[in-house]
Amino acid sequence: MTLLIREQTPRSPVEASSAQPPSADAEACALAAAMARGEEEAFRALYDRYHQRLFRFALVLGHGDESLAQDVVQSVFVTTAKKLRRVDGEAHLWNWLARVARQQFARTWRKRRHDPALAHAEGLSDDCAAVAEPDLFLEEVLDDALKLLDAEERALIRIFYFEHTSHKEIAEQMAITPKAVSSRLERAREKLRLLIKRKLSHET
Repeated sequence: MTLLIREQTPRSPVEASSAQPPSADAEACALAAAMARGEEEAFRALYDRYHQRLFRFALVLGHGDESLAQDVVQSVFVTTAKKLRRVDGEAHLWNWLARVARQQFARTWRKRRHDPALAHAEGLSDDCAAVAEPDLFLEEVLDDALKLLDAEERALIRIFYFEHTSHKEIAEQMAITPKAVSSRLERAREKLRLLIKRKLSHET
């Protein structure tokens, strides 16, 4: 659904244009302006548009640690609701979100590094090199890693993490038990994590 801010109407400030659809840059600027006014509909629209891409981005930042990725994404949207005011276009908006994600990742990484209770973050590099990599490169790393998974593993990762399908729903689709889904997903997750680490170690 295309989005357009119409300040002159008392109805929803984020509406579909009945004329020529706005460009991606116009939509991004409109969303940011509506976010600055605290409009909940704009926040939902921005979340729907960028949640999946941010999760993919954060997943590579954390070398395949999905719990870390989820924490980072949640923090990004909290920060976005508080601080996003205006952008110059779609690329500017994405770069702003990605920069916040890198900042949140760095904070979480430092906390885990100094907290023995969170020492499972062995997937994070000591120099945090992944944070400095160009955004597009990080997205390509995930795409390349996913391609190396088996078709079933790739499908599991996609429908669970990117389409938010429950274990029960996946089990029904695959005609297996939820426990079997959990086991297969765990194996696919570990394989993906290792593939991401390997790719990053070769490129950094």
